[in-house]
Amino acid sequence: MPAIKFFNSMGRTMQEFKPLQPGRVGFYGCGPTVYNYAHIGNLRTYIFEDILVRTLRRFGYEVTHVMNVTDVGHLSGDDDTGEDKMVKTAKERGESVLQIARFYTEAFFADTDRLGIERPTVVCKATEHVGDMIDLIRRIEAKGFTYMAGGNLYFDVTKFPSYGELANLRMGDLKAGARIEVDENKKNPYDFVLWFTKSKFENQALTWDSPWGRGYPGWHIECSAM
Repeated sequence: MPAIKFFNSMGRTMQEFKPLQPGRVGFYGCGPTVYNYAHIGNLRTYIFEDILVRTLRRFGYEVTHVMNVTDVGHLSGDDDTGEDKMVKTAKERGESVLQIARFYTEAFFADTDRLGIERPTVVCKATEHVGDMIDLIRRIEAKGFTYMAGGNLYFDVTKFPSYGELANLRMGDLKAGARIEVDENKKNPYDFVLWFTKSKFENQALTWDSPWGRGYPGWHIECSAM
């Protein structure tokens, strides 16, 4: 099988690709948040993923391509604030979150079909895997990587020394508050919410019972679990 080289963001070098299982590749690509139509910038991502999958298959690999559909937990603010984008659109249009999710999921795949993008092997919806997310959060909590603050459960990046290594990021080089407002509940500016509780979102339409109170997952943990 011909060799393929990829840029390794951790080592900042071109590196020969060696799959964990000979001849097989498992590929997870983050899918759309289905609160609106995909724009050209969004679709660029899926064109790239399609090229990658086609290339791997052309080189003889058996590829399992998994894509999620985010239908809960993606807030309007990048700093873990604001309203859930799905709920916001549902209120504006006077429809249920389920109706919004179904409509824009179908619209998304209609667009990718028109662009000639092959559909993923597996499509998984975030709302269908909340139980998996809770299980993963409990495992993270058991390892001592979390803390409660302001009614929400956070991941403490200082408890995970290798955090940022895959992207070759050093926490000391990042400037807190340069792009988003710093959350006063966080021990560290780079921590993120694993689980939001009812204490922060009194009128949230999509909530689930959990060991930390009724609420819903932060979008950072969704792809990790799926």
